[in-house]
Amino acid sequence: MLKPSTLAMILAGGRVDELGVLTFYRPKSAVPFGGFARVIDFALSNLMRSGIELVAILSQYRSYSLINHIGTGAAWDMIGRHRGVSILPPFKGAESAEWYRGSADAVYQNLDFVRYHDPEQILILSGDHVYQMDYRDLIGYHRDKDADLTAAFIEVSPQQAHRFGIGEIEFEDERGGRLAAYVEKPEAPQGNLASLTILCFKTDVLYAMLEANQKHASFEFGRDIIPMMMQQGRKVYGYRYRGYWGYTRTVDEYWKTSMDLLGRNPKINMEEWGLRTNLDHRDIRDCQPLIVGAEGVLDNSMAYNGCHVFGTVRNSILFPGVRVELGAEVSDSILFFNNSVQRGARINRVVSDVNTVFGPKCRIGGSAEGAGGGITVVGWNNHIPGGTSIGRGCTVYPQLPPEKWNSAELADGEVLR
Repeated sequence: MLKPSTLAMILAGGRVDELGVLTFYRPKSAVPFGGFARVIDFALSNLMRSGIELVAILSQYRSYSLINHIGTGAAWDMIGRHRGVSILPPFKGAESAEWYRGSADAVYQNLDFVRYHDPEQILILSGDHVYQMDYRDLIGYHRDKDADLTAAFIEVSPQQAHRFGIGEIEFEDERGGRLAAYVEKPEAPQGNLASLTILCFKTDVLYAMLEANQKHASFEFGRDIIPMMMQQGRKVYGYRYRGYWGYTRTVDEYWKTSMDLLGRNPKINMEEWGLRTNLDHRDIRDCQPLIVGAEGVLDNSMAYNGCHVFGTVRNSILFPGVRVELGAEVSDSILFFNNSVQRGARINRVVSDVNTVFGPKCRIGGSAEGAGGGITVVGWNNHIPGGTSIGRGCTVYPQLPPEKWNSAELADGEVLR
């Protein structure tokens, strides 16, 4: 078997405050998604379908959940000679003794791993995006142009542009062209082509850029490496991506992207996309088939094996082990593994982490008849007493003791910790 020409490195280690309690005990890339998978599965499945089977995952924040999920890499056929998945946390040694100080520093601290494999090009990806892409086209474009760096971009709305790295491409054809300008999260964006954090580097060029970046105070690919390369006159190209792209950085974006799984013609079709996950994690493969009771309703919703639906579920996503009892209603919500919604409870516009029990006649997330409003997020391992009322846009911290529930009402936007 030939030695792989491409090494993929997935930036998967951080947590983001905007996801709140969903990332208290896991990195953002390990957040459950789609009724059975994790967000990082999209990048891993894209790599598998692209024939890129040598992968490093850069992780430093509470990696246990991610390590459990990745396992041996067998779920993505990444086992064998010259292929595999390696999780690379920060380490203390003769030369490196710090946490990753940024995305570029994370790769720099693992250059010994890169040099050992000696790839022709390095593909750097974010682990928290939802999309389908065959990276071979981008890599082929990168080689055709003999580029030092090829970065992927997608068109976003002008109202969102300030949140991303924004590039200006001098298009040579429909695929892309030279990158004429790039600004990371500009206050007043001049364009709306946003970076996908999909970066293909010539290996020797990346070595040089990372070494030079170590003299600076900031260590990010978007903020530091790309502008430095353009200032040096390096051959930096932009590649335009035209497919679906879902962002999961905030609770609202996570919820909206999840809702794109639903409907008659969903924007995200995980079966057509060929999404793979590790079915051994949380024993998903051993779950019994979905059970919908005689009076159960499952309307425009996803419910995976291991779910029991005896009540009403509308416009929602249920992970394995969720139980909705007779007389309970769940709408516009996402319930992670092993949630229980007891008789008479009403759950609306809620994201609930694992192992949470909603007691009888709870009212969580406001009335289903009300329009809009924020998403209520409930941390894991909570037992919410019967009759509790929690409004819209609230946050409930994980593992709250019983005495925290003495007050059975939480107004819109309040936090219980």
